[in-house]
Amino acid sequence: MRMVRLAVLATVAVVVCGTAYVYRDQVAQRLGFGGAAKAADQAQSSPAAMAQPPGRRGRANPGGAVPVVIAKIAQKPMPVIVDAVGTAQAIASIQIKPRIDSQIMKVNVEEGALVKEGDLLFELDARSLKAQLGQIEAQIRKDQAQLVQARRDHQRYEDLLAKNAGTVVQRDTAQTAVKAAEAQLEADEAAKANVQASLTYTEIRAPVSGRIGSISSKAGAVVRTGDNSVASTLATINQIDPIYVTFAIPQVILPELRSAMAKGPVTVTAVVDDTKKQSGAMAFIENTVDPNTGTVTAKARIGNANELLWPGQFIKVEVVLGIEPEAIAVPSAAVQLGPQGAYVFVIKDGVAEVRQVTVKRTQDGESVIGKGLADGESVVVDGQLRLVNGAAVAVRPPPTEVAKPPAPPRG
Repeated sequence: MRMVRLAVLATVAVVVCGTAYVYRDQVAQRLGFGGAAKAADQAQSSPAAMAQPPGRRGRANPGGAVPVVIAKIAQKPMPVIVDAVGTAQAIASIQIKPRIDSQIMKVNVEEGALVKEGDLLFELDARSLKAQLGQIEAQIRKDQAQLVQARRDHQRYEDLLAKNAGTVVQRDTAQTAVKAAEAQLEADEAAKANVQASLTYTEIRAPVSGRIGSISSKAGAVVRTGDNSVASTLATINQIDPIYVTFAIPQVILPELRSAMAKGPVTVTAVVDDTKKQSGAMAFIENTVDPNTGTVTAKARIGNANELLWPGQFIKVEVVLGIEPEAIAVPSAAVQLGPQGAYVFVIKDGVAEVRQVTVKRTQDGESVIGKGLADGESVVVDGQLRLVNGAAVAVRPPPTEVAKPPAPPRG
């Protein structure tokens, strides 16, 4: 009998629990719990709640309105900037090598010095070449004297032939002697020009303006043109004003970059740090895409009079493709990430509203919004951690605008 009673009680309990579960919503409404349950469901499904730690999702605001800092959206011109990592590269890097076999007599430049085009860098031994030049000049004077004599003889034979006192053979022989003397004079003058050119090679001058590097050979060293070793390079001059900045851009940006270059100079800024920047213009785009990386190599020409950029230096590069005249930009701190993508909290009538947005790009601490916001709306930039969709907010001033307490009186 006792077992039958227990079975009946268990059956009744199961029926009551099942009925309560089926009609749980109606029971909650009659007991006054419907609004809280609905708010809890909304809190659990909001992007902000999903982005918060599990223990805080959907939690109501028992303390009242959530203090937040807001920013008002205003359309303004925003540059379209492509960021890249580049390398500074000398426009010209010229190795200084001797053009004749000789000995270095004097070095007129210090290592690392800034040189100008035409500056005398090295002086080589020119004594043997000067001696050859003197010998050739003497031979030229001899050729000139012989030519004068040959012309006089030719004129005499012409006169004798006119008086029938000479022969045609004598006249032709004299004429041949004149031409031979002229040819010998021309050959010696060419030899003189060759020696004079070699003499200029004994003075090695800077072909471009720039910074000179290490000097491998000092005064007294013998240099040879046939030496292909590293030591055969006397020094290297890098032209660094202006300077090239080489960088790679994704191939998807190539059409926009070419279109911008067709309209005029495209500004490129080399950023060393927040306070050190130098701007120039696009100078070159490689004629092929690297199939391994899907990028295109480009170069910008940038003035470098202060030598802020150094060859081989890694720097950040900003390429300005144009200006978006009426862009909607918000502080990057306003944009949050959730399971469904980027979103912001928009404030309307003191209530927070979750708004999904599309971010086009982020630059200089601001995110340019492509879709989801309108001009004049206000977004939360600080205090999102405690917000859920529909939460009441209390706007507070940014930290920089908080009034400082008065200073205590002195004395």
